[in-house]
Amino acid sequence: QVQLVESGGGLVQAGGSLRLSCVASGTAFSINPMAWYRQAPGKQRELVARIRSGGSANYADSVKGRFTISRDNAKNTVYLQMHSLKPEDTAVYYCNTDDWGHDYWGQGTQVTVSS
Repeated sequence: QVQLVESGGGLVQAGGSLRLSCVASGTAFSINPMAWYRQAPGKQRELVARIRSGGSANYADSVKGRFTISRDNAKNTVYLQMHSLKPEDTAVYYCNTDDWGHDYWGQGTQVTVSS
């Protein structure tokens, strides 16, 4: 059973930084793509960043240059380092993986950016 557990969310002032972590279990972590999505109140869930098994990554235009996704295969963990946070980054952030064609999601972690 694949499980994804996020942590690291919280309340931060605009311009601040946070680092989210997601620990995966029950999956072939090192070969699977990992991603972070977010969902703000009243909005659809959107892709924030994705990292492939080889380490290449892509980002939403809204976070390019501010967010960095990385992975530690030895720890089965994917990170999202967020800098220069803006109030519009406020959302629940979800970890995601595709394991043998099945999508799996974590429970989400709340990020709130105050102005």
